Amino acid sequence: QVQLVESGGGLVQAGGSLRLSCAASGFTFSSYAMGWFRQAPGKEREFVAGISRSGNGRYADSVKGRFTVSRDNAKNTVYLQMNSLKPEDTAVYYCAKDRRVRFSGIITTPNEYDYWGQGTQVTVSS
Repeated sequence: QVQLVESGGGLVQAGGSLRLSCAASGFTFSSYAMGWFRQAPGKEREFVAGISRSGNGRYADSVKGRFTVSRDNAKNTVYLQMNSLKPEDTAVYYCAKDRRVRFSGIITTPNEYDYWGQGTQVTVSS
């Protein structure tokens, strides 16, 4: 069965960095785009970054220039490098698998992702 397991969250001061990892299993990882989303208390889940099958990234405006998404198909793992963190980045971060095999493009709507990890908490103190 499909499993997505995030790790790497934690508490960091503003301006610091964290690297999230998402280990995938149970499907042909290299065939699917992957996404990172986050959800803060009282807010809806929002798209943060995604990476296509070919390794192209797409980012929310709020994280452009600070976050970098990457993937290692040999390790079935997707990463999210987060630099220059801000208190408003505080949220539970989730990785997710695109529900379709797409030749290109990265979808930003949560409904287009069919499997989700359990989430990892990121807290940025001011």
